[in-house]
Amino acid sequence: MSHNPHLGPFASRHIGPDDADIAAMLEVVEQPSLDVLIDTAVPEAIRAHRLPDVDGPLSEFDALARIRRAADKNQVYKSFIGMGYYETITPSVIQRNVLENPGWYTSYTPYQPEISQGRLEALLNFQTAVTDLTGLEIANSSLLDEGTAAAEAMTLIKRVGRNDNMSFFVDQDTHPQTIEVVTTRAIPLGYSIIVGDPDTDLDLGEVFGVLLQYPGSSGQIRNIAPIIERAHAEGVLVAAATDLLASTMLTPVGDLGADVAIGSSQRFGVPMMFGGPHAAFMATRDAYKRSMPGRLVGVSVDAAGRTSLRLTLQTREQHIRRDKATSNICTAQVLLAVMAGLYATYHGPAGITAIAQQIHDHTSDLAARLSAGGIVVRNDAWFDTLTVEVQDAGETLARARQQKINLRAIDTRTVGVSIDETTTDTYIDTLCGVFGVEPVRPENHHPGIPSELLRSSEFLTHPSFHRYRSETEMMRYLRRLQDKDIALDRSMIPLGSCTMKLNAASEMFPVTWPEFANIHPFVPLDQAAGFLEIITDLENWLASVTGYDAVSVQPNSGAQGEFTGLLAIRGYHEANGEVHRDICLIPSSAHGTNPASAVMAGMKVVVVKSEEDGSINVADLEAKAVEHADKLAAIMVTYPSTHGVFEEAIVEICDIVHRNGGQVYLDGANMNAMVGIAEPGSFGSDVSHLNLHKTFAIPHGGGGPGVGPIGVKSHLAPYLPGHGLVPDLLGQGEGIGAVSSAPWGSAGVLAISWMYMAMLGPLGLQRSTEVAILNANYIAKRLAPHYRVLYTGPGGLVAHECILDIRDIEHDVGITNEDIAKRLIDFGFHAPTMSFPVPGTLMVEPTESESLFELDRFIDAMIAIKGEIDAVAAGDVSAEDSVLHNSPHTAEDLLVDDWTHPYTRNQAAYPVPGLRDWKYWVPVSRVDNAYGDRHVMCACPPIEDYQ
Repeated sequence: MSHNPHLGPFASRHIGPDDADIAAMLEVVEQPSLDVLIDTAVPEAIRAHRLPDVDGPLSEFDALARIRRAADKNQVYKSFIGMGYYETITPSVIQRNVLENPGWYTSYTPYQPEISQGRLEALLNFQTAVTDLTGLEIANSSLLDEGTAAAEAMTLIKRVGRNDNMSFFVDQDTHPQTIEVVTTRAIPLGYSIIVGDPDTDLDLGEVFGVLLQYPGSSGQIRNIAPIIERAHAEGVLVAAATDLLASTMLTPVGDLGADVAIGSSQRFGVPMMFGGPHAAFMATRDAYKRSMPGRLVGVSVDAAGRTSLRLTLQTREQHIRRDKATSNICTAQVLLAVMAGLYATYHGPAGITAIAQQIHDHTSDLAARLSAGGIVVRNDAWFDTLTVEVQDAGETLARARQQKINLRAIDTRTVGVSIDETTTDTYIDTLCGVFGVEPVRPENHHPGIPSELLRSSEFLTHPSFHRYRSETEMMRYLRRLQDKDIALDRSMIPLGSCTMKLNAASEMFPVTWPEFANIHPFVPLDQAAGFLEIITDLENWLASVTGYDAVSVQPNSGAQGEFTGLLAIRGYHEANGEVHRDICLIPSSAHGTNPASAVMAGMKVVVVKSEEDGSINVADLEAKAVEHADKLAAIMVTYPSTHGVFEEAIVEICDIVHRNGGQVYLDGANMNAMVGIAEPGSFGSDVSHLNLHKTFAIPHGGGGPGVGPIGVKSHLAPYLPGHGLVPDLLGQGEGIGAVSSAPWGSAGVLAISWMYMAMLGPLGLQRSTEVAILNANYIAKRLAPHYRVLYTGPGGLVAHECILDIRDIEHDVGITNEDIAKRLIDFGFHAPTMSFPVPGTLMVEPTESESLFELDRFIDAMIAIKGEIDAVAAGDVSAEDSVLHNSPHTAEDLLVDDWTHPYTRNQAAYPVPGLRDWKYWVPVSRVDNAYGDRHVMCACPPIEDYQ
């Protein structure tokens, strides 16, 4: 493909098949050219017939040079702003071997536990660290950010509490961005938020829950135990936002009686990155584990009784709960949680306590110097943050900036200073100069933590937090974990609806540049000029690609984008005096995040029937749209459909909804089938979210980072999310408030999508879509003689994914789609998507990044598996003792002396010859899901298990 100069040099690196491969594949799918394939597969009614207005194509070298110029426009000052964001030191062994390692960042959500044991162990370490440091019994494997974690705590308390009140109290000393996100989440649910001083303003008779911050945003440390005790006496549950590093020295919130603990693990080795991505955490009492949002890693056993890990309880597949879900599931930041958990693993309890002690000592030293110099420090207790009274805050902030230092602006007479692990004695001296006091250290200063709140309990006692002190041991530990998993660096991950494409090295480089990594999200915006430049470019390019008029990148997951898009629709109806519009039509085939998001946005779900071919039943849609015309708010549709086809009636569907007063929300999860050939904003949709971690090449990272920006038509633009700390942000006037803690969400990974789009350019983006559709049709055509392809569209073609129907095989032979999924592990492949959108099926999406060689390798594996199924059907072997039912096979399983199965060891391990050249050995055999749900253990096994 490199001989085509119009596509640019990067396209041939990103797109797997070359021109000769494409020609051979077109022959198989019986299409004369890519153009004819697209003309046949994609309805004319939605075709764009124009290229998107995107810069490029740039070579990798030129794109890196251009984004380097943007990075150089950022000014990396030393930020003492705090508010939940701190400079931190990422251990080099973790940065190089995890954050910059495709073995970690290209992996998928660990729904298939057998090939995810390494990530699951790292997440179990994270959960264990969180439970130990918070003093609570169970923690999830991360949430999106501190603000959304606080909002999830609010809804958790409402679910599990027996309290009919509709008001939630928030401590006024909570981080302001957290208060704003909680308020945004509360409004559509009908909750009112009361912000005040819990000592004087808290009326427990009118609230269902309380959120406290400990230590407070001001730095103040108060004993929250009496407040919690009073709340419990009145049947009110309490959440506490806390700091993991402070919890090494402070009595943990669980010991003080809190029912839920939330916060951010950012300062455990994850750069600030202008706001994200960072892993939030939530811990709670064991009694509430079945109501926890997000994902939960638990301990189970495999078929041979070996200890193994898996996602446990309903959190494995929250989307099947639909409108009854405890969250809209895409709420994790796995890669960042892994980093934070490994930070605790590497430093151990002594190491992180020493870091905390150093921070506290520096803070106490600064407080003593300021007080000796006549400066009033408003808080009389602290861990790392001081609130300082000054004559003129503006002048103080300006003096600080002259020293390339940022302080927190609080009001005209008050500033904040937050110390972190990168603070040195020299910085303390410089801060003294900023405040106009002598940099003389008093002989004595009192500690900032009240003696009655000093921590006395142990934490991080598990051997995992004591074994890896040396870099040699840590490096080997990380290698062992990585070797247990299948990520995109090993083989194709053919997951339908998930788009596991190449995350090119050049796209990843800028993420860890200091000019991007070390910017606090609330710096003066002139220090983030380079960030704002690439964000503006990206928003404009995404608007052009989609046909929308405005884009916000604030939502920091796909599900968060769904929620935000629905809030924009809600805001539009309210502005038009139609607050009563609250019906959301959702096809029965929709992904479960859709109804969950609709409920979060305060809407009522009405299900629309689907046809046998998976398309929306237009007659049923029209009947329900007319029936609910007076209250119709929106329809949520996925396009191409979740069944992997371009529905020809999509324009008619949009028209029906508009005629009856509703708005069209088009789920952009499948945008990889439309870039450059169709624009949802131009064929009838009003709003879409886009998964940058799918179509636009941000890696999945094992289940996060994700970015889910929304595009809207002009009439919805005023209702994009704003942010109280950035008054000029688009949508700030009439907007819906903040949906993420940081103004631009997970800004630190937006450079990846910028690089992807700039290097491909308009033609390369279009060609990527065309080849994604070709690859899917090639797989469907070659596998059709062996497996039934469930749905096809015009010309018998699919879109960018296809569904293989296993139900007849299960009925006739007793082999399930799970058997096939687990057998694929023996071939070195991650399974396709199981039982979605149709139970008993496998949904396959190859993406444009996969070469013909890899496509054929997967096809050969599936054909070989069909041969094994046929052997069961012929009666040669029973289903119960077949190679399929016993898969996957560990090396330990195959090395037993007494082999009793009717198939050979060779057939189990090397079903196709190519595996002898390179073999992935699965670390555990099939994991027992039922056992894990019956014996829920979501922290590292006790020490006794290792003795």
